[in-house]
Amino acid sequence: MLVKTRGIVLNYIKFRETSIIAKVYTEQLGVQSYIVNSVRKKTPGSRIALFQPFTLLDMVVYTSQRGGITRISEYKTSYSFSSIPFDIRKSSILLFLSEMVSRTVKEEEENPSLFHFLYNSIIAFDEQQEHFENFHLIFLLHLSHHLGFGPSSGAEIIEQVAFSANAQSNTVAPPVLALQAYEVYFDQLLHTPGEAAIPNGKVRREMLSILIRYYQLHVERLGEVKSLAILSEVLS
Repeated sequence: MLVKTRGIVLNYIKFRETSIIAKVYTEQLGVQSYIVNSVRKKTPGSRIALFQPFTLLDMVVYTSQRGGITRISEYKTSYSFSSIPFDIRKSSILLFLSEMVSRTVKEEEENPSLFHFLYNSIIAFDEQQEHFENFHLIFLLHLSHHLGFGPSSGAEIIEQVAFSANAQSNTVAPPVLALQAYEVYFDQLLHTPGEAAIPNGKVRREMLSILIRYYQLHVERLGEVKSLAILSEVLS
């Protein structure tokens, strides 16, 4: 059976000599994996660029009642990036966020609200010319609500992370006092993101570390986020 759907590429792995297995979050079918043949040929017209993280596609795909890996019948880009491929800061942010989505979104079923959030956020990010330094933090906060564990306040994030850190520590001194300085910044991103006044990159990196720990508390086996080191270096 063939299904027409939009898709958001999450990642891919190499398969055989010239093919890949692409993991795609689709509008109609949730998370799916597809074999795509002959996209890694070293010839003009190679289409591997269409399977970079968070590329937006229009697709016609095969489905199977047995599930598992299927194939794509037709595919083309549904939105051509105008800034992301040419800005290392933006491309690094998208690489990191695509890994976070890949590690946290597992459902193989339709979720229009989540799909539209992801799709529209990616386009908005590409169109944003400046003041996008907080985008990844805002994105993760919004994504957490779609995943069912979104915080209502900065205090909620800090308390959960601090309690977890304290529970795993042999010392009596709680880390909550060291983390409370970030509550106000999380509140701003949650409620008035356009007016958030995060002072510098160091604070953003600390906030991102706290947010990742918050995700680890709610997402089973989230594991190490490999692209975090790249993002931290680019944004330092």
